[in-house]
Amino acid sequence: MQSRGAGVQGGVTTGDPSITVTPNGPYLVSDARLVWRIPATTDAGEPITWVTGPTLDEGQAYALCRCGESARKPFCDGTHQRSGFDGTEHADGSYDDRAAEYVGTGVVVRDDRSICTHAGFCGTAATNVWQMVDDTDRTDVRSQVIAMIERCPSGALTYTIEGHADSVEPELATEIGVIPDGPLFVSGRVPVTCSDGTSLQIRNRMTLCRCGRSENKPLCDGTHKEAGFTSRP
Repeated sequence: MQSRGAGVQGGVTTGDPSITVTPNGPYLVSDARLVWRIPATTDAGEPITWVTGPTLDEGQAYALCRCGESARKPFCDGTHQRSGFDGTEHADGSYDDRAAEYVGTGVVVRDDRSICTHAGFCGTAATNVWQMVDDTDRTDVRSQVIAMIERCPSGALTYTIEGHADSVEPELATEIGVIPDGPLFVSGRVPVTCSDGTSLQIRNRMTLCRCGRSENKPLCDGTHKEAGFTSRP
């Protein structure tokens, strides 16, 4: 199902964005812009920021491949029906229940490994967020930890600031980003309804599987890297 080209005024969708997971089938998306979201890397291959664009669909409604085998990725072409795709969903619980805490100076890092996409923003060749927590008494280290966490697409990593109970979240557009050779980067608190009618916890950042092999469907668990999944602009 391609976009009908409606529901957008001045680049802003006019309805309520939503994603519905269909039984053993695609994601049905309403009123959310679809873009490529590409990691920019250093000469050493370390991701340091996200580049957004080009836009794939501005539209009101479209279907995105979930089985990983469509010839028109990221859009669905019906291949799931011929391949016998098993899209059984297993994600449950809330982030707060699953996340471990790492207490630093002035900041608490929270981490849910079950939804890590292995995007790589949490580390460099020299160090990583977990090692840096112990050195957050240094302002430069604390700032770098926060910057790394805010680039985590799945929200597996979050942080709270001392004296504040709620997680601090970056301001992100309400849209769906297609990561090359990776999952869908859903941002801006777009609701996701599972095929049984239940809803995933609404979050500012999450990643949805599009290789078809995650053990935590519809959420990505990083399996696409092991599976050699490819889908590029």
